[in-house]
This record gives sequence, C-alpha cells and structure tokens, in this order.
Amino acid sequence: MSRVLRELVRPIIAAPMAGGPSTPELVAAVGAAGGLGFVPAGYLRADRLAAAIKDVRDHGVTNFGVNVFVPGDPAADAAALESYARRLAGDADRLGVALGEPAYDDDDYAAKLAVLGELRVPVVSFTFGLPGEAVVDELHAGGSEVWVTITDPATAPDAARIGADALVVQGMEAGAHRGGPGDTADAAAAEAYALLPLLRLVAARTSTPMVATGGIADGASVAAVLAAGAAAAQLGTAFLGCPEAGTSGPHRDALGTARPTRLTRAFTGRWARGIVNRFLLAHDAAAPAAYPQVHHLTAPLRAAARGSGDAEALHLWAGQAHALTRRLPAAGLIEQIMAEADAAVRAAAGVLAAHSPDRPGSP
Repeated sequence: MSRVLRELVRPIIAAPMAGGPSTPELVAAVGAAGGLGFVPAGYLRADRLAAAIKDVRDHGVTNFGVNVFVPGDPAADAAALESYARRLAGDADRLGVALGEPAYDDDDYAAKLAVLGELRVPVVSFTFGLPGEAVVDELHAGGSEVWVTITDPATAPDAARIGADALVVQGMEAGAHRGGPGDTADAAAAEAYALLPLLRLVAARTSTPMVATGGIADGASVAAVLAAGAAAAQLGTAFLGCPEAGTSGPHRDALGTARPTRLTRAFTGRWARGIVNRFLLAHDAAAPAAYPQVHHLTAPLRAAARGSGDAEALHLWAGQAHALTRRLPAAGLIEQIMAEADAAVRAAAGVLAAHSPDRPGSP
C-alpha cells in the first residue's frame, strides 16, 4: 500500500490541472483539509516548477504531489499542421493575434526531473506515458512515491513492472486530457473505458493501489469508486469552482450548466474533454493528432479569448459531471463531499441489509 494513500486523512485528491487552475493556494487548501493536492508541472519551466513547490511549502503544507508530462513522439504530419493553421487564420484575425509556432518540445522534462530529485516531494505522478525504470528508481531513492496514469487495463501490468506505487485510473468521463500512454484514434471511440468497469478490470490484473478519476463530482460517486476498489478519489472539475482555483471567468461561468462535453483534439492536438463551444464544433473534425504542436499553435488564440472573456474560443476543460460543480472553498467542498459519501455508504448498506438472506422473513 502506498504510504501517502494510507496516511491520507480524507481519501480526496485534487487533480493536477495545468495552465492555471491548480494554484499553490488550491494545493495548500486541499492538503490542509486532509486531502492531497497536486502541483501541475505541465507547461512550466523547471525554475517556475521549483518556485511553485516552494510556494506550497511556504503555506505550511508538506503532503502534496507534482504531476509531470511524459514527452511523446516528436513526429507529426507537417502538411496536416499547415492545413490546420490555414483553417485557424480567421480565428486569429478575429481575435487580433498571430498563431503560435507549431513546434515540438519535451516540456523541459529532464530539467524538471532534476528539480524533483533535488526537492524530494512526497509524490511524483506521470501523465501521457510511463517513465523509465531508471527514473522511477531515482525518485524512489530520493523518497518520492511514483504514481502513473492509465486509461486501459492492458497498461496496468507494465506500470506495476516499473515499480509504480499507485495507478491513477482515469475513465473516459474525465475532463481535460486523456492521461494514459499513447493517443490513438480509438481513444475517443469504442476503446475508451468508463471509470467503474476500468477500475474492476485493472483490479483483476494487479494489486497496485488505485486512485480513481473521471466524472467524480460528489460524495456518492466517491463512495462508488471506493467500493469498486480505489484507495482514493481524484477530482478535478469539482475543484474548478473553488475560489482558490485559478479558473478563468469564462471557464468558471460555463461550469454547473447543462452544456454537454466532448472529447476533442481541436485545442491541443491530443484528446481532451471539454464543454462544447463554437471553436470545438468548428474545428474538431479537422484537428490533427499532433501534441504539443497544436497546443502551441492555438495558445495565442486561447490566451486572447481568455483575456476578452470569449468562452466560445477557449478550451473549457470539464468532466461529464460538471453540472454538479459547486462554488465552495476547497475545505468546505471536501467536508461536504465526505458527508455525502458517508450518507451514500449508509444508504447502500441499508439496501443490502434489506435484501440480506438473513433478514427476518427471507425465504
């Protein structure tokens, strides 16, 4: 059993939400409330990651994690990228910005690993792939646990083999990027697993502790994933409504509505779930599989849309249950979720007791 998971006061984890939402204040508030917050290393230079870790520790919180993007394949279809750029030219003109350079980079991976080796945080989690065994060994030697994100059962034995201390099991309901290794065309279709069957299928293949994530928005869903074998529930969208989160105004306003979500490559070139808006509908079918190239291409558009409050041109990452989002401080949200989970467990126990073969009157 993961020591970090075993020692959690509340089995609640705030998902790493890169690009602004997961502030040091949110990480610290979740940790102070007995959960576990994550500093997202994605899109940060190594020096900025070090500063963010220091900021969390300056809040007096010692139990937290850092999430790192594993670099992907640099190969991309240049013609498809050029065609997509031409398609986005009208959006760039309308927003008054130039498109970004669709270049590949490894998100400062080696430099970030060096920072993590030096600063020795309790947990380092990985998204978009599995780290090498040498990386896992080095982090273990420095006292960090290693968690990896998986989106299919077949990856579970590989993650256990490299020495992962926990598996972040992500269902297709999750908001933002699909975090498992690879980014195949099937990821948005029939091969994508919903969270509950994925938990049971992974549990059948490995005894590595599981952290469940994807579409978890209230206490009843937390109780459900714990009953399905998870050691903790990781929530992302649910924390976007907290005042400690760095959620933009347009994004915050779109949460808690009845608007549907969809998996799309339109904003970053990698499958991610967001609230359906004009940009997604206009460009989803044409977006190439090219991350981070498309991410860099559209970054100026998204920044301009954020600044102007244009929710129709902005990536509105959200899970399928975003309609249940509440605007509460992180500590209050965690307490409310825990109370709901307790009530859900009691209700389920009552249903089971009512159908027990040992109850009076049973045949």
